[in-house]
Amino acid sequence: MADLKIGIIIGSTRPGRVGDQVGAWVKENAAAEGVEFELVDLHDYALPNLDEALPAGYGQYSNEHTKKWAAKVGEFDGYLIITPEYNHTMPGSLKNAFDFVGAEWNNKAAGVISYGSMGGVRAGEHVRQVLAELQIADVQKHVMFSIFTDFENFSTFKPANELKVPELQAQIAQVVAWAEALKSVREAQAAEAAAA
Repeated sequence: MADLKIGIIIGSTRPGRVGDQVGAWVKENAAAEGVEFELVDLHDYALPNLDEALPAGYGQYSNEHTKKWAAKVGEFDGYLIITPEYNHTMPGSLKNAFDFVGAEWNNKAAGVISYGSMGGVRAGEHVRQVLAELQIADVQKHVMFSIFTDFENFSTFKPANELKVPELQAQIAQVVAWAEALKSVREAQAAEAAAA
């Protein structure tokens, strides 16, 4: 059994998206001893626009789709967040997915993987702002892909593996280190809550 579990979240649900190709590449190239990586496609969860009456911080979810999403988010010790850049930011589907649940995200680690005309850097920075509010520690390494150089005809993902795989592995090393440290924080909080 793996010591850590890292979710690879595909943040776009748009028809014709290329994020699923990026996700498949990340899954194929993600490796770390004692770590299980799982691909999580937001498209499979069909989350509507946020429809919970209470803020996520209450942890009182009324809808089955929210409970299903919360259970999946809660399984992981960390995340690799894949985001395109739409109009200088992340897609609404990814922001919506962040907003649905609360404590399930807390005290975990994440790395941002972005793509777009400028490597998706602006979307990645906005993702980092949201991660901070969700108490997710985002690592320094940011893997970026350009639609001009890493995609053929803007649609087929063909990154320069000799450059991008080492970048991904460096990011994963940071995510794993922080995820391991934050796991002990969550365990201490759980023990404290049980003793109260």
